[in-house]
Amino acid sequence: MAKKELVVGGGCFWCTEAAFEILQGVEDVTSGYANGYTKNPTYREICAGDTNHAEVIKITHDDSIISTDELLDIFFVIHNPTTLNYQGADHGTQYRSTILYNDEETHQKALKAMQKAQAYYSDPIVTVIEPLDTFYPAESYHQDYYQKNPMQGYCMAVIPPKLAKLKEKFKNKIK
Repeated sequence: MAKKELVVGGGCFWCTEAAFEILQGVEDVTSGYANGYTKNPTYREICAGDTNHAEVIKITHDDSIISTDELLDIFFVIHNPTTLNYQGADHGTQYRSTILYNDEETHQKALKAMQKAQAYYSDPIVTVIEPLDTFYPAESYHQDYYQKNPMQGYCMAVIPPKLAKLKEKFKNKIK
């Protein structure tokens, strides 16, 4: 098994986590906060928008089942990478579209995936691709949030359309 990690942010981590958790080859998805100023930030601090962290997910996957390239293609489909610092009703730098890399191989794959994805959008992609500096797991109640709270109003409104789009375009990758 070729275990790898990928850290991405595409708006609220409840939404991105829900999408990546249903993919074959994805072993774990951890919601968290990355690349800000505050050590061990809290959700309340992140939501205030003063820490410069992004809401992200860390995807642990078996690269022989689902590759980093495939995960990046999916990332660019399940959120709108052309909106600066917001996704839907979520606004602020914490909701920025970002890919955070640990090595040059992932950096190059991210650049290539973004260039490939641009063909599907009329507006320019504003996804920030940058080195991963810090990652803090979010509080435990954020982990597997959609699985535990499928009837929560925000989840009901936002996540099912993302999952439907994912299942339509990548049906051969769903568990």
